[in-house]
Amino acid sequence: MIDVLVVDDDFRVAEINAKYVGKVPGFRVTARAHSAAQALATVERGAVDLVLLDHYLPDETGLDLVHRMRERGHGTDVIMITAASDVTTVQRAMRLGALHYLVKPFTFAALRTRLDSYAALRRTVDRVGGRGLTGQEQVDRIFGALRTSPAPSAPGLPSGHTEPTSDLICGVLHHAEHPLSAHEVATRTGLSRSTAQRYLRHLEQAGRLRLSLKYGDTGRPEHRYAWVAP
Repeated sequence: MIDVLVVDDDFRVAEINAKYVGKVPGFRVTARAHSAAQALATVERGAVDLVLLDHYLPDETGLDLVHRMRERGHGTDVIMITAASDVTTVQRAMRLGALHYLVKPFTFAALRTRLDSYAALRRTVDRVGGRGLTGQEQVDRIFGALRTSPAPSAPGLPSGHTEPTSDLICGVLHHAEHPLSAHEVATRTGLSRSTAQRYLRHLEQAGRLRLSLKYGDTGRPEHRYAWVAP
């Protein structure tokens, strides 16, 4: 799970943004802050992967907060969510390392697109870093993961399936200590059980997962899935 800090001076907006985040598989809101001081204190306590940050805060601007975070050695990722849309603010956000910049008002779909691309970035960095790969192709993969266009079905995936969701399920099974049922996969990913079942069925047929049956005292056997190392 990716732990998110939502920062907005408006309590109502912060709650709406937190509810949006909670609807995206793989993300959870672990804290809310309504000032730069609260946000910095939360980051310094640790266990924050991503900050969704408003620019207009009561004690200082969001970008001033990012600058202080960087000065103190905090590399926590930041996505700006703000009504500020002037070129100077946007350019400064880029220079301070904000990964995305979402202008208010926005839709849930717009936020989800940014969060999905951020999750794809983390998965790509993990894969590339784990293999110790270098070179332009790997660099292009990392930077390309931040693209926010809707993810189409990847080659080899059925219509309606997306690579980020497939990767999410594979990641859960890859790190699982034992085979998982569709219900367990759904719980760990935040997907619906029917969605998890569709992807598990395809991944098993594609040879990426191994299917086994767990028989109980009565009823139909439970399908359980395990990661198959490439």
